[in-house]
Amino acid sequence: MKTKVKAFPGSDEGVTSLEYALLAALIAAAIVGGVSLLGGGVSSQFSSVAGVI
Repeated sequence: MKTKVKAFPGSDEGVTSLEYALLAALIAAAIVGGVSLLGGGVSSQFSSVAGVI
């Protein structure tokens, strides 16, 4: 246990996993934003096609 506590300040594993978590959150936010922006346009296109049919 003491060796892990002593090695903690020099360990980069926690920083790397935090960076991956932030990157995944950014990608998820971009996907949610894109879907919400495109969702309304696609819905209106389907509605207009359904009206023509």
